[in-house]
Amino acid sequence: MAKIYYQDSVNPSEFSTQKVAVIGFGSQGHAHALNLKDNGVDVCVGLAAGSKSVCRAEEFGLTVMPTAEAAKWADVMMFCTPDVPMRKIYAQDVAPNLRAGQLILFAHGFNIHYGLIDPPANVDVAMIAPKGPGHRLRAEYVAGAGMPALVAVHQNATGSALERALGYAWGIGCLKAGVLETTFKEETETDLFGEQAVLCGGLSELITAGFETLVEAGYQPEAAYFECLHEVKLITDLLYVGGLSYMRYSISDTAEWGDYTAGKKVIGPESRAAMKAILEEIQSGKFAQDWIAEDENGRPNMAANRKKGRAHQIEEVGKKLRGMMPFMETKEVPEGS
Repeated sequence: MAKIYYQDSVNPSEFSTQKVAVIGFGSQGHAHALNLKDNGVDVCVGLAAGSKSVCRAEEFGLTVMPTAEAAKWADVMMFCTPDVPMRKIYAQDVAPNLRAGQLILFAHGFNIHYGLIDPPANVDVAMIAPKGPGHRLRAEYVAGAGMPALVAVHQNATGSALERALGYAWGIGCLKAGVLETTFKEETETDLFGEQAVLCGGLSELITAGFETLVEAGYQPEAAYFECLHEVKLITDLLYVGGLSYMRYSISDTAEWGDYTAGKKVIGPESRAAMKAILEEIQSGKFAQDWIAEDENGRPNMAANRKKGRAHQIEEVGKKLRGMMPFMETKEVPEGS
C-alpha cells in the first residue's frame, strides 16, 4: 500500500526556521518561492547574474541572490531549473559552496537518477515533485487548497532527510492534498513515460491524427477542430474529478459504446508495443542521452518540430475559433519563444 503523508506528518515550526533557496524562477520556481514566502519561510531566489527573471522576482517582493551566494546562505536548496542546464548550474555554483548537513531538493528526479549530479555524502538529497505545472501549484495555494506531490529520499546524511523534505512540502502547500512516497527512479521513469506516451506526445498526435482524418475525408476544418481538440477539455475535466468510470457515466450512451468498440482499434497492439519501446528507452537512459545531445547541439530538431507544429492547419483554425469565444481567456505563444 502506498504511503501518503498529510499535514499531521510535520511540525511546521521546525521547518519554518530553515533558510531556503529556490534555484530558478520559471513555472515551478516562482510558485515554490511565493508559496514559501506566504507561509512565512525565509526564502530567497538563486539566479545567474543578468538573468531576465531577477526583476520579475524582485517585483514579487522576493530576495534574489546570485546562485553561488544562495548556496552558501541556504540550509535547503530546491532546484527548479530545466533538466539539462541543471548539472552545469550545480557544478559551477552549488557544488563548490556546499557544507555538511544541507538539504538539496529536486522537483524532478532526472539529474539524480541518470547520474548527472552526484552530491557529496555529507548532505541530504531528496525530492518534492508537485504533480502539476507551477501556475496550478500557485493557484491551488492561493485558493487555500494544495496540489498533490511525490516525495523521495536519495541520500539521508542527517538521519532526517524525509522529515525535512516533508517540511518543504508543507511550505509549498502540498501536504494539504497529500504527498506520496516514491523513489527517484520511479518518479523519473513514470513521469517521462507519461509525458511522452500519454499526456503530451500521445495526446498531441492523437488529436492531430483525428483532425487530419476528418479534414482529408472532406469535413470542415472548423468542425474537425471542435470534435478532436476543443472538446478534449470537457472529457479531461470529467476524468480529473471521477476517473474513467465517471467520464463514461457522464457522456451519452452512444459515446460510451463508441469508447468500448473503437478505443482498442486506435490504441491496439502496435500502440502498446510502441509504449513498451518508449519505456525501455527511458529505463536504459537512451532518451536522456538523446535529449542532452539535442540540447547541447543547439536544439535543431526541437526548433524544426516547433516550427512545423505551429504552422499546422489545426493551429490556424484553432486561433480563429478561439478568437470568436469571448468567454475564453485565450493564450498565445510569446514571440521569439
